[in-house]
Amino acid sequence: MSLHSKQRVDAPPGFFEAEAAGLGWLAAAESRGGARIVGLHAVSPGRIDLEAVSTARPTAEAARRFGAALAVTHATGADAFGAPPEGYDGPCFIGRRPMSVRPAPTWGAFSAEQRVLPYAVAALDAGNLDRSGLDVVERACALLAEGVFDDDEPPARLHGDLWSGNVLFGAGGVVLIDPAAHGGHRESDLAMLALFGCPFLDDVLGAYDERAPLRDGWRDRVAVHQLHPLAVHAAGHGPGYGAALVSAADETLRLGYDLRGAARAR
Repeated sequence: MSLHSKQRVDAPPGFFEAEAAGLGWLAAAESRGGARIVGLHAVSPGRIDLEAVSTARPTAEAARRFGAALAVTHATGADAFGAPPEGYDGPCFIGRRPMSVRPAPTWGAFSAEQRVLPYAVAALDAGNLDRSGLDVVERACALLAEGVFDDDEPPARLHGDLWSGNVLFGAGGVVLIDPAAHGGHRESDLAMLALFGCPFLDDVLGAYDERAPLRDGWRDRVAVHQLHPLAVHAAGHGPGYGAALVSAADETLRLGYDLRGAARAR
């Protein structure tokens, strides 16, 4: 097996170990028909050795197979919202930033407290989000924590950083790399695919929905599930992402107030 090695001399403790744990946890779903995960060869502090993936031209058929397989991975489940990969008790990361993995009973509170607010505050500190923008994000997070968007879906086994750069089309189909794996809501992975683009995205989503039908209104909730990746990017990639975060928070507020009003009218 040809190897691809990643090294980081300034890697914080557990950096590559967290990646390895996430890869193994996601790969455990492969035997059930889950998404293909890059092979792990070895890991040590500051270094991880992975299977080298030869990329190929994306195709609609590969995208459809990936969508169906991703649904299986998600359905393999997690112990709780916010749960780390099973058997791993070290620190976790999203990109190079620390990522909280404290199990929580509801998705909304978990998302607000562990996935959005910490990075929004970091974006404010970095000058990529102003105080008025943070106020909008905080109000959106209050709706999340209130449970307006909670449903009866069980915690899904998420890749957690599912942008197109981590979705490799190879000769044998799609291979996933570089996860920020944790237990979450399955719509979050799909929303990140939509945010940063993915070849043949409609085919991915169509096959996913055919294998594991999505709840009514999921397209309306895309902005809600994009709050996390936008907050992470706002923390480190400039004010453009701060503006996009505020826009998603505004959309979350609009939808949340509509849902709250509809619930009270019943």
